[in-house]
Amino acid sequence: MQWTVVVPLKALGKAKSRLSDTAADGVRPSLALAFAQDTVAAVLACAAVRDVAVVTGDPLAGRELAALGARIVPDEPAGGLNAALAHAATTVRQSRPEGAVAALNADLPALRPEELARVLDVAAEFPRAFLPDAAGIGTTLLAATSGRELRPAFGVDSRTRHRASGARELALDAVDSVRQDVDTGDDLRAALALGVGPRTAAMAARLLIPGQSGG
Repeated sequence: MQWTVVVPLKALGKAKSRLSDTAADGVRPSLALAFAQDTVAAVLACAAVRDVAVVTGDPLAGRELAALGARIVPDEPAGGLNAALAHAATTVRQSRPEGAVAALNADLPALRPEELARVLDVAAEFPRAFLPDAAGIGTTLLAATSGRELRPAFGVDSRTRHRASGARELALDAVDSVRQDVDTGDDLRAALALGVGPRTAAMAARLLIPGQSGG
């Protein structure tokens, strides 16, 4: 099964406010963009992925991610994360009505293509499935196979909400890079320990955060 992966990205100027203890206001937009670039690059390198659609209203992010090969879907609803994802899923299925669609966080800078492929291959066994984040509270990936609505319920305690919606929780080992999203300084250090992509590694070096590159 080949997937279209939808990646939502809010306006860079409003992104990653919880990283204020690690990165100054003027740096966080560039850090958020680096996360998204490394995430999208890894998704595009995944054998299970047909294409990537980034839903964003940020012009700079749109240009930079389109340059990597992503399709940009404008955030026309401007109604928050779940509305953006539902809109993007509908948009990409206009050209491929029976296509499998997965929503993936934009802040997975340590993402490994082979680990994402494993998650998507298992998700293909269920109508809807999700992967909880490293903290065990949120969700980093929500998948819907052919003919199924995505029905995103991201936000506070999304693990519980996605489970309650009937999506199958994926309990997989050795997919840490797909679970390690970055909201806080501790999250960033955990991602660096896994090995992040080159753009995030360069930003971490600017911030003098110790870690490893190579995601």
